[in-house]
Amino acid sequence: MPPVPRHTPGTFCWWELATTDADSAYRFYQTLFGWGKTDLPIGPDEFYRMVSLDGLHVGAMHQPKEPLKHPPAWLSYIAVSSADATAAKIAAAGGTILAPPFDVFDSGRMAIFQDTEGATAAIWQPNQHQGAGIIGENNAVCWTELAAKDAARARAFYTKAFDWTASVKPMGPMGDYTEWGAAGAAQTFGGMLQMDAQWGEMPAHWMVYFKVSDCDVSAAAAKQAGGNVMVEPFDAPGVGRIAVMSDPTGAAFSIIHLTMAGR
Repeated sequence: MPPVPRHTPGTFCWWELATTDADSAYRFYQTLFGWGKTDLPIGPDEFYRMVSLDGLHVGAMHQPKEPLKHPPAWLSYIAVSSADATAAKIAAAGGTILAPPFDVFDSGRMAIFQDTEGATAAIWQPNQHQGAGIIGENNAVCWTELAAKDAARARAFYTKAFDWTASVKPMGPMGDYTEWGAAGAAQTFGGMLQMDAQWGEMPAHWMVYFKVSDCDVSAAAAKQAGGNVMVEPFDAPGVGRIAVMSDPTGAAFSIIHLTMAGR
């Protein structure tokens, strides 16, 4: 797949790990995915670590100087034409703006929000930095999925705030699954599932999926590298083989070997 020169507004464009130990996290992901790194100074004794695959940016890691106010986690960014206008739409749709729009040097303009389910994501208006240069390839992000407490409420929010389309597909015992689309996007770029009683008190959240050539081999490698397998590899009929992991600092992510056509 060729490098991504520009992200269609409304689609996910960047993924950033907020962690308590950037070096430990990087060693883990480098072992698992073969990522390279470039550290960009952003203040005294603080840096923003860009991670890459074949010279193309996959995402980033950041270890703030101040203690994290939440457990380590991946933050997903949605590309937008205007951060200010989109923030207003998010608020009007019932979301909460956690960090109002602000400029990130000359890279772009962003804001952080919480949706009606309580899940956190960010918006990105690009300037010098467009976002990830590689998506959908092995060892890079291929899917971003919302686990929602109320799927109907979440569909209403995202279709209003981002003008997303929502294609609902029955998945048998797993219930309905929503695939997200956006005007100008060649294919769906994310999904949503409904949380049930089995999820317990776990809050709603966005999950990032990394594509791998062999789910079982990658799950075993993650264990050996110091990660934790939260859900052992399983088959999702017509989709692929999936496992849910956490890195050594506790940030959750999923890996998937895709079997569906066109992915």
